[in-house]
Amino acid sequence: MLPLLKIVPANTAIPFLRFRMAGLVFSVILVLGSIGSFLGMGLNTGIDFRGGFLIEVRAKDGVADINGLRTTLSQLDLGDVSLQEFGVETDVLIRVQSQSLKASEKLSDTDKAAIRLVSDAIGAEYDIRRTEFVGAVVGGELRNQAAIAVLAALAAILIYIWFRFEWPFAASAVVALTHDVITTIGLFAITGLEFNLSTVAALLTIAGYSINDTVVVFDRVRDNLRKYKSWSIPDILSLSLNETLSRTIMTSLTTLIALVSIFLFGGAVLADFALAMIWGVLIGTYSSIFVAVSALLFFDLTPIDDDEDTPTPEYEQA
Repeated sequence: MLPLLKIVPANTAIPFLRFRMAGLVFSVILVLGSIGSFLGMGLNTGIDFRGGFLIEVRAKDGVADINGLRTTLSQLDLGDVSLQEFGVETDVLIRVQSQSLKASEKLSDTDKAAIRLVSDAIGAEYDIRRTEFVGAVVGGELRNQAAIAVLAALAAILIYIWFRFEWPFAASAVVALTHDVITTIGLFAITGLEFNLSTVAALLTIAGYSINDTVVVFDRVRDNLRKYKSWSIPDILSLSLNETLSRTIMTSLTTLIALVSIFLFGGAVLADFALAMIWGVLIGTYSSIFVAVSALLFFDLTPIDDDEDTPTPEYEQA
């Protein structure tokens, strides 16, 4: 039988709660910096939110050369241009941001000129199958719906944790999730990476990943509140983190391996999504330990009384 792989040694006793103030300061700096970056620099919103036009083309001979098209179109100085395979290897969907500074639901003269420029640039090797325009009003509606989707996810998670555990656990989980979402948005504001519907999907995925890790820790906290009734709350919380540490690290590492592979080899279309997810896994793992669990200390938690004798803790928190 092969030996069991253990990244974290058994009976690990790391006093996580001793570092809770340092974690609090770091999280406050991250959140305030993210909010400041968002308000000061804003987001580099994609065509989905800003409006623009799309052109579907089909290669006349063989497979479409997406990389070649991307290089050619990037030289036109039309701003945000994205390409992706559409259905089959011969079809490509080209999205170009609106060239008009005015919010309008009609195709402006500058946009018409940009369409002609793109058509001339792709040459005779491609047939243009359709051209569509996404107005600014539609983009605004998508932006509002994306915000509602994120808020609805946080509310649903709050209700779920509230029913499964108790109110202090639900509030702590939402604090950690809000921390993760805000810092991810801050990452896109600072780096200037395109923020589009794929990024919103990444935010929702990050929320799901983070709450999954948090629920595992909270479940162990609840068990230990019953088992170790003579322990202090900080000791119970730190013990619970140590007992789930191996699972947390293994899950994060395996997820990161897949995401880094997508980021390096998945192409430009998936790069921003993968980067958001990489950051989300890192910040979600951090928040599960130093935000969600530490936030429980602000509530009046008490060990669940039973008749079981409990051992003395191996360490005490500062």
